[in-house]
Amino acid sequence: MDYRKTAQQICDNIGGRKNIISAEHCATRLRLVIGDNDKCSKEAIEAIDGVKGVFFASGQLQIIFGTGTVNKVYDEFIQIAGISASSREEVRQAAQRRAFGGVQ
Repeated sequence: MDYRKTAQQICDNIGGRKNIISAEHCATRLRLVIGDNDKCSKEAIEAIDGVKGVFFASGQLQIIFGTGTVNKVYDEFIQIAGISASSREEVRQAAQRRAFGGVQ
């Protein structure tokens, strides 16, 4: 699997760098808060190499990769997106702000 290519395809299919509010990962999932869900192509993301599932929950786009893969994709993703790593709490707060109309 080409982790950089996978990360680039995710970025492209969520509406690009400007649509990303924050990103983090847990043991198995890449967790993204994006500005406009309508710019996201869930079907295209599901077709990306290594993706095992995609869903929206708690104001986050969650992309399942599995243990040992997600952290490598995440490292490439934050470089491509030009963002810094976020903690789980920062992502949770960003998702709440987005849900209540106070993006960023």
